[in-house]
Amino acid sequence: MKLLVAIDGSKNSLSGAKYAATLAASLKGKSHITIISVHDDTALKHFKKYVPKDAVSDYLRGLSEKDIGSAQKLFDKMGVAHDMVIRYGHPADQIKAESESGKFDMIVMGSKGRSSIKDLVVGSVAHKVLAVAKVPVLLVK
Repeated sequence: MKLLVAIDGSKNSLSGAKYAATLAASLKGKSHITIISVHDDTALKHFKKYVPKDAVSDYLRGLSEKDIGSAQKLFDKMGVAHDMVIRYGHPADQIKAESESGKFDMIVMGSKGRSSIKDLVVGSVAHKVLAVAKVPVLLVK
């Protein structure tokens, strides 16, 4: 089973990673996890004119590597095969695109578990992924 695990550095996304690792380890067939970290670079695109060529990309890559670090350690400790993908853009769109291009069986991600009126109107990345993904999405608190 191919699992796409979305990591944003939050405690909830690490809970999703732990669940995915346990799931992958318990499956009898061959499993593989791809960790995806997405940072929205929309606001930073303007700054690319004023900073050295790769400064924004290097900054975002550093953030992603920091976010992914705990999940990688967890997967290594549990002996779960994994790799990582770093993308830039709208997180829900990038997660959907990666799930389709990589032909994943499931997306696993943390849910913040918020239930305010604001979230019902605006929505969260998790809710947007649920709405647009063509594969099952498992939200973990």
